[in-house]
Amino acid sequence: MGEEEFEAELMYRVSLSVAGLMLRESLITQENYHQIDSILLETYHPVLGTLLAGRPLRQERRP
Repeated sequence: MGEEEFEAELMYRVSLSVAGLMLRESLITQENYHQIDSILLETYHPVLGTLLAGRPLRQERRP
């Protein structure tokens, strides 16, 4: 894993961690959490985070 991939993975995981905390504190809904996760996956393209999330490497946009 190169430095750029590591940075993307780190930013994805840290951002998702913040979203998870917000979910646990009832500041956002489960639906909001999934929306945030989708946005973060599109933004950072984490290799490991995507694999661990059980999602395909490329997601199609939904209308």
